[in-house]
Amino acid sequence: MQRIFSGIQPSGIPQLGNYLGAIRNWVNLQADHECVFCLVDMHAITVWQDPEKLRNQTLTQAAILLAAGIDTDKHILFNQSAVSAHARLAWIFNCVTRLGWLNRMTQFKDKAGKDRENHSAGLYVYPSLMAADILAYKATRVPVGEDQKQHLELTNDIAQKFNHDYGVEFFPEVEALIPPAAARVMSLRDGTKKMSKSDPSAQSRIELTDDADTIALKLRRAKTDADVLPAEPAGLADRPEAKNLVTIYAALADLSVEEVLARHQGEGFGPFKKALTDVVVNAIAPIAQETTRLMQDETHLANVLRSGAQRAQAIAEPIVSEAEKIVGFLK
Repeated sequence: MQRIFSGIQPSGIPQLGNYLGAIRNWVNLQADHECVFCLVDMHAITVWQDPEKLRNQTLTQAAILLAAGIDTDKHILFNQSAVSAHARLAWIFNCVTRLGWLNRMTQFKDKAGKDRENHSAGLYVYPSLMAADILAYKATRVPVGEDQKQHLELTNDIAQKFNHDYGVEFFPEVEALIPPAAARVMSLRDGTKKMSKSDPSAQSRIELTDDADTIALKLRRAKTDADVLPAEPAGLADRPEAKNLVTIYAALADLSVEEVLARHQGEGFGPFKKALTDVVVNAIAPIAQETTRLMQDETHLANVLRSGAQRAQAIAEPIVSEAEKIVGFLK
């Protein structure tokens, strides 16, 4: 089995876009990969986090992943800061990475905007830590969205430069696993913006802790237009909110957009939203219910993460210790 590494930030409650873009894919990848899943709390603090909130969200995130189907008997789930190998290798990679490479990273430019001088150095060198997260386990595959593909290319650049600088073949090449039909889920308030857990309005997203009534209310309030659903996908081209709701239905029901429209063409959004609510509730409400149950025992969740960190450390420590030896650190 090839080893997969993938991480998710424990800042904010995961929403439907996170589920369709990452978490559901993680669950499926468990069948034929050795999986190392990480709550990247070190990445989270590149933007200031309330300490108590971060601790609580890390436990909540763990509960959601377990509820969604992550199997910690067969695979590893832990929080990044509990394994020191990540920080140690990240510093080595900071010294390998060239400033020109980091200056080309579009995600930093997007996040920092015009106010980049006031953002943390951590946000700027985030890709070096991401490379360390992956290569500390010599993972060969990483499931990523399009927005992280550039960082993964940089991971390979860093690995190759390390190998070249020290005359070794130590770190492997990493392959991006981009789901071919990953749904791009947009805000329920604005179909031109991605659904985001950082959006000020909770009405813009379906959170994985939402119960059936909350899901139904958010979908009833979701922005739409006055037209009925078309017969063909081309009829959604200039209708971002309509396209978003049809896309969500298709992704959760494992149908194509064409199949959804064949079932619901000519319908207004009143009846379509009721059908969509059934689909979303069937997929998300059981996760929310199991999350609530798991959150009743935070000690158990902490123990799951602690056990995962010990297993992660057993893999990463020999790899990172050898990298430290290669660069000349005296043990």
